[in-house]
Amino acid sequence: MPAAVAAVGILAGMAAIGALDAVLPHEHFHLGREGRRGGLAAPAIWLFVIAITIHNVPEGLAVGVGFGTGDYANGVALAIGIGLQNAPEGLAVAVALTAMGYSAVRAFWIASLTGLVEPVGGLLGAAAGRRIDDGAPWGLAFAAGAMLYVISRDRPGPTGVASGRRPRAGSASASS
Repeated sequence: MPAAVAAVGILAGMAAIGALDAVLPHEHFHLGREGRRGGLAAPAIWLFVIAITIHNVPEGLAVGVGFGTGDYANGVALAIGIGLQNAPEGLAVAVALTAMGYSAVRAFWIASLTGLVEPVGGLLGAAAGRRIDDGAPWGLAFAAGAMLYVISRDRPGPTGVASGRRPRAGSASASS
């Protein structure tokens, strides 16, 4: 049964972020524009900001599940780890914005806003961890699937989408 929980959770996480990826217009440096065409004629920098925002959803879910289980030490450890990697990620957004002519202050605030989806994801993850019996494995598997989708989409080279291949659940885990 644990393997089934992991498989279903991972596939559900990949499907959920895949749906966001298909619907929200965004841009990757190596893939170009993606998501729904039309309706949003945003400059490339804003599409990059949306891509980073999508990327932050599964991170928030993982932290929320960590806290939702009631084991606050796990929640704190996840929050610190993900928080540490968010600093260079936010810096990348801010640097890209300043290169496009935004002031440093405005770039800082916009970069900070991309991380606001993490607390929302955290609340959803915490709710899942508390509401579902043994919700932590489901929530963590869902977050893992979402992260696998994101990294399989962003990975250049023969195993990533930049090579023209679409991500698959098996290839995402094998290429990571």
